Amino acid sequence: MRGFNALPNQFTIPIVVSACAELGLISYGKRIHGLVSKLNLFHGNNAAVGSSLVYMYSKCGFMEHAADVFDEITVRDVVSWTAIVKGYVENGESEKGLEYLCLMHKNGESEVRPNFRTLEGGFQACGNLGALVEGKCLHGLTVKSGFCSHQVVQCSVLSMYSKCGSVEETYCSFCEVDEKDLFSWTSIIANYAKFECIGECINIFLKMQASGIIPDGMVISCVLSGLGNALRTFEAKAFHGFILRRNYVDDHMVCNALLAMYCKLRLLNLAEKILDGGIGQTTEAWNMMVVGYFKAGLEGKCINLFREMQHLGIECDVNSLISVISSCSRLEEFHLGLSVHCHVIKNLMLENISVANSLIDMYGRSKNLTLSWRVFCTMADKDVVTWNTMMTSYISCGKITEAFGLFDKMIAESYKPTIATLLILLSACSQVSSLDKGEKVHEYIKEVGFEKNTLLATALTDMYAKCGQLTRSREIFDSMDKKDVISWNVLISGYAMYGEAKSGIEFFKQMEQSENKPNELTFLAVLSACAHAGLVEEGKSIFSRMKDYSLMPTLKHYACMADLLGRSGNLDDAEALVLSMPIAPDSAIWGSLLSSCKIHSQVEKGIRIAKHAIESDPENDGYYVAISDLYSSVGKWEEVEMVRKIMKQRKVRKEVGWSTV
Repeated sequence: MRGFNALPNQFTIPIVVSACAELGLISYGKRIHGLVSKLNLFHGNNAAVGSSLVYMYSKCGFMEHAADVFDEITVRDVVSWTAIVKGYVENGESEKGLEYLCLMHKNGESEVRPNFRTLEGGFQACGNLGALVEGKCLHGLTVKSGFCSHQVVQCSVLSMYSKCGSVEETYCSFCEVDEKDLFSWTSIIANYAKFECIGECINIFLKMQASGIIPDGMVISCVLSGLGNALRTFEAKAFHGFILRRNYVDDHMVCNALLAMYCKLRLLNLAEKILDGGIGQTTEAWNMMVVGYFKAGLEGKCINLFREMQHLGIECDVNSLISVISSCSRLEEFHLGLSVHCHVIKNLMLENISVANSLIDMYGRSKNLTLSWRVFCTMADKDVVTWNTMMTSYISCGKITEAFGLFDKMIAESYKPTIATLLILLSACSQVSSLDKGEKVHEYIKEVGFEKNTLLATALTDMYAKCGQLTRSREIFDSMDKKDVISWNVLISGYAMYGEAKSGIEFFKQMEQSENKPNELTFLAVLSACAHAGLVEEGKSIFSRMKDYSLMPTLKHYACMADLLGRSGNLDDAEALVLSMPIAPDSAIWGSLLSSCKIHSQVEKGIRIAKHAIESDPENDGYYVAISDLYSSVGKWEEVEMVRKIMKQRKVRKEVGWSTV
């Protein structure tokens, strides 16, 4: 056309520009835009030309250019508005898309109203943002505008409610869809699966089949994901049977979803069978299996599969690398961790913040602060987790001062500490009873207005208690708007630690009257306080109250009671309690009883208890030493020699102690 010197007009331009948009020919599109300007075909009053240019720039991802052209259009029609709204939404700027839709509605010219495509873009934006309130407003506008019976709008409303996590509205919207297609069924099934409503999910799936709609890999994968998230093993296996009968196993998406489901269910033997099948051996499947092994605590298998992937040339994704690095950390395979670090550098994965964070954590756990700090310093981009991980590394190595120095540096570099950051620092202060540093964190918490946060208030209560500041600990506790079980436990433990047993018991009674009921740790703290203060009757009463809360005493609870009764000289009661335990006593309980027998010179009872202890754990040298000491204290030297012979026969040796000069 241009070769024949024929000039394009206002009808030709939109056709050619739309073709450039569909083919992604942005360079040609820009040249045509230049020609339009040169030929004076667009002064802003030609909506068709302007709309086509907005659409072209949006389709090619150049939203700034699209917005500039849109601003030049003086008389905008519904096509112009729809192009800019959908352009922003489809380019990942849903908030901007909603802004333009609101602006369109605000302008409100009678001839420019949203059409079904504009509304579709608006619902998509609300779904992407999880903006349920705005979505409901748009739904109201849709009903008012008379588009509620349009198939595209009905499906868009359904998708929006599904993405916003509104189960009831999703179902109501689904029921309003006149012609339910595969997309409609998938939306409702995905919504039920997401919120682990497995019964409803399966029922809707069966109704879909009954209606004649053939499920595809996407909807099958949604059901599998829901079964995995809900940990429904029986239904998962049954649905796998359905997949086999209907021959869906040839679908890569279904195979990956099956593997992911079995990994979530910790049925890794079944996941392995899927991976071993030819159709299941995708890159995604290999990486899911690596992560699955790690989450199941099979760190060795995680590392071995990673090695096999390297041997076969299968690319490892970010989640797999993090799993392998964390596996090296758990197994203390730090030499292997160095090799993985080299792999990360070689494959340019160190630029990923999460991978770098996991390396910092691994080196911190291995007490190698030099390498941990080196990774931290070489990171071009950091996030708050990076700073938190480096602080944790310092703290785990006893470098509290350095951790606080990093905290100051973090603030100086305009990173905003999170609640997790402050909890890390307060925990460190509690461990070393550092009051001055704890007060520094407290001041920062006041500055940023986090005082009412339950987690931080609990951590402050704990920190002040462990630093011996019981009054301040109580003040923080009393100032809390909402207390939880941990808050009460921390306060009770703090008073128990400093010998304030009666105050601890009083707080325990107050807790019983509150909405928070005691748990196993609460009883352990109170019983420990009673043991150290010699409050026998109170201890017995509290121990008996565990059954009122349907709590079963653990070895630690029995150890506290044995210690309490033994210290107070009630050795008969202590022995009877231990021998009546429904679980086998451990070394802490026997050791506590033997110590009490020695303190109260109950030799015969001590010998009897020591024999019970040796029967329960014949390889524990401490029991033989204890019974030998008891025999020697009453001059029974033949028995002492007999104990030594038994130790020799059983090849039990006393651990050699160390002394320092």
